[in-house]
Amino acid sequence: MTTATLGRPAPVTAERPFHDTWHVFVREMRPALRDPFSVIFSLLQPLVFLGLFGPLLIGSSGAPASETLAWFVPGILAMTVLFGASGTGSNLLFEMQTGSHERTLVAPVSRSALLVGRALKEIAPTIVQALLVVAVTFPFGFRASFPGLLAGLVLLALFGMGLGALSYTLALASAKKDWMFWAVQQTLIFPLMILSGMLLPLSEAPAWMRAVAVANPVSHIVSAEHALLDGALLTPTVLKGFTAALLLAAAGLTLGIRTMRRQH
Repeated sequence: MTTATLGRPAPVTAERPFHDTWHVFVREMRPALRDPFSVIFSLLQPLVFLGLFGPLLIGSSGAPASETLAWFVPGILAMTVLFGASGTGSNLLFEMQTGSHERTLVAPVSRSALLVGRALKEIAPTIVQALLVVAVTFPFGFRASFPGLLAGLVLLALFGMGLGALSYTLALASAKKDWMFWAVQQTLIFPLMILSGMLLPLSEAPAWMRAVAVANPVSHIVSAEHALLDGALLTPTVLKGFTAALLLAAAGLTLGIRTMRRQH
C-alpha cells in the first residue's frame, strides 16, 4: 500500500518556453537532416523560373547577363521563401491526420513552443536554399555585396519564419477540411508573387497594381532584398523591408500561438 492519495492532483510541470521551443525545433529539424534532398527539391519551382524566365528577361532587356541577374536573383530568393514556407503547414496537416499532433498536445510542452519551434525551423531551409541559389547563379555573373548578402539572409529568415507561422495557423484552422488549406494557399501565393515585383518590375504597371503592391508586405521585402544585395544597407527601402518582415513574423506567431492554445 502506497501513501499516495488517489485524489491528489498530478504535479504541474512549470512552463519552460525557451527549453520547450528548442526541443520542438530539434524535433522538426530531424526529418530535414535525415532527408536533405527535400530542401533541395523545394527549390525546383524557383529554379525553373530562374532557368526559363531568366534567359527571356536577359534577351528582352538587352543588358548584360550579370546586370540582369543582379535584378532578378533577389526576387528569386524571395520566391524561394514564398513557395517553401507557405506550404509547410501541410506537414502539420499530415500530423493531425495521423494522430501524432494530438500526442504532442498532451506532452509536457507549452503550446506556444509547439508553434514557435516549428516557425523557427523555417530559418534553416531558408538560408540553405538562398545560398544554393546564389551558388547556382555565381558562374553566370551574379555578384552581391557580402555584408548585404548576410543582412539579406536575416531578412529572408524573418520572412520565412513569419510566413511559416501563418501557414501552420492556416493548417490548424483547416484541420477538418484539408482542402481549404490548399485552396487558400494557392489562391494567395500567385497574387502575392506578381504584386511584389519578383518577376517583373512594377514601375510600368497600371496605377491600381502599384497601389495594391504598396499594401503587399512581400513587395517591400523584395525591394529591400534588391537594395541589400546591391550594397545599400542603411536606406528607407531596407527599413521598410525589415519592418514588413517583422510585422509579418509578429502577426504569424501571435495568430499561431492563439490558435494552438485553442487546440483540444
